[in-house]
Amino acid sequence: MDQREYNLIGMKKSKKNSYVNYKYVTLMSDHHQKEFVWGLANSKHPFLWIVRPDIVMGDSAVLPDEFLEGIKDRGLLASWCPQDQVLSHPSTGIFLTHCGWNSTIKSISSGVPLICWPFFAEKQTNCRYACVEWGIGVEVNKDVKRQEIDAIIKDMLEGEKGKELKDKELEWKKKAAEATDIGGPSWKHFDTFLERLLLNRE
Repeated sequence: MDQREYNLIGMKKSKKNSYVNYKYVTLMSDHHQKEFVWGLANSKHPFLWIVRPDIVMGDSAVLPDEFLEGIKDRGLLASWCPQDQVLSHPSTGIFLTHCGWNSTIKSISSGVPLICWPFFAEKQTNCRYACVEWGIGVEVNKDVKRQEIDAIIKDMLEGEKGKELKDKELEWKKKAAEATDIGGPSWKHFDTFLERLLLNRE
């Protein structure tokens, strides 16, 4: 899916959209999937949702017909997407994620605020940094409810909370760019790592 196809579903630059992707190892119950489904639908905002067939525990992901009818012309369901392109697309306003490190870093580099639903390993730590330390995200209750998803999406795409998070994200995006640029701290640390690695091989 390229950026032209992304625009074809009604996700235009003049309107911010939600991007939802729980990546490869996240599993949720059928109940939680339905809460996310109706939260997205009730928000009335366009969205792109990457839905794996095996995301629901012990079953395949089956979405209600009334949901599919209700999101017609403002929602796209797909099994895969080039995440870097989607996050850097000007119409992407928020990223609903499990908070894996790669997804968190990509979101920061693109300046897109996070809606966090962590579930194991380092995800809770990443979520805490995003929501508490860095001020670039909002955490969803573990037992997610559709009203909560609806309210968070509206607040982040329409309200003052969203503006605050976006401003913070842009600050961190700038810091990330500076850190990885030639001469930046990440560049220097990696250069030092390579030097020591090569030295130990001699």
